[in-house]
Amino acid sequence: MKKKMLSSIMAAVCTVCLMAGCGAGTASNGENGQGTQAVSGENYRIGISQFAEHGSLDNCREGFLEGLKMEGIEEGKNLIVDYQNAQTDTGTASTIADSFVSAKADLICAIATPCAASAYNSCLNTDIPVVYTAVSDPVAAGLANEDGSSVGNVTGSSDVLPVEEQLKMIRQMMPDAKKIGILYTTSEANSCSTIEEYKALAGKYDFEIVDTGINTSADIEIAATDLVTKVDCLCNLTDNTVVNALQTVLDKANAAGIPVFGSEIEQVKAGCVASMGIDYYQLGIETGQLAAKILKGEATASETPFISASQAELYVNKAAAEKIDMMLDEDYIANAAETFEEITVE
Repeated sequence: MKKKMLSSIMAAVCTVCLMAGCGAGTASNGENGQGTQAVSGENYRIGISQFAEHGSLDNCREGFLEGLKMEGIEEGKNLIVDYQNAQTDTGTASTIADSFVSAKADLICAIATPCAASAYNSCLNTDIPVVYTAVSDPVAAGLANEDGSSVGNVTGSSDVLPVEEQLKMIRQMMPDAKKIGILYTTSEANSCSTIEEYKALAGKYDFEIVDTGINTSADIEIAATDLVTKVDCLCNLTDNTVVNALQTVLDKANAAGIPVFGSEIEQVKAGCVASMGIDYYQLGIETGQLAAKILKGEATASETPFISASQAELYVNKAAAEKIDMMLDEDYIANAAETFEEITVE
């Protein structure tokens, strides 16, 4: 996409439009979003739609902006960003995507599957490219073909979970465990496909998966209360609804004296005992660099296969283990990418 070099007249017109739609000189700062100060003479305008406000998705967004910056596209210099959060509501995600289309954004960055699907649908009859991130299974979500190629003017990055590595870790840390409990949202395609992968591989490590589906966050407390009585530990996915209520899950598991294993570093910081997780900030950087090429016209979303997260790393929270009197194998955790001595709750 060619840079839009605006004359002073066009800049004035753009400013009027921004004032009418978003408030004088700023991106949208409504109930679901937070504005970014605009500077006259911007070359690019992008919309960022994020499904929920939690550590991993925040890291994706921050990494995405850093990736753009590394490629010479930076807020306050040649970039206006309209960031909005759907607060785990799919209807809001659709509304946000439609608003970005109406504003004629140069590109939409969609963080998490519901936002990616909404953005893709909203942009179908436009030339606005969609670049997604934190989508575990782009194929199951209808955003990519089986060979990884795009189904349209959309591409991005996958945070596919290293399921087998996670099972190996749990077996190493809990030699006698038999049953792993997993909470998931039945409407999240990524979660459903990940559950099936866990079930397919569990027997290889002598585990049984006990899964409980929920529809909304209101179901989590009752579901978690019941699930912790049936299993030896819980394994958390990157399911946005469940992650958004992680403290509720942790409270129930801690009361039952069983560990929760996370799927990425922020969950471990928040109180999960350990995770074979991915670096969401780095994933965001790589996605931002991909988006920069599309904005500059060096690539097109329709001809760019999605990329996947790099190899998982071990993260351990000693304080979380101590909270439930869980003994850790010091030789094993000595190889962790990072070890935490306290629980950080934002």
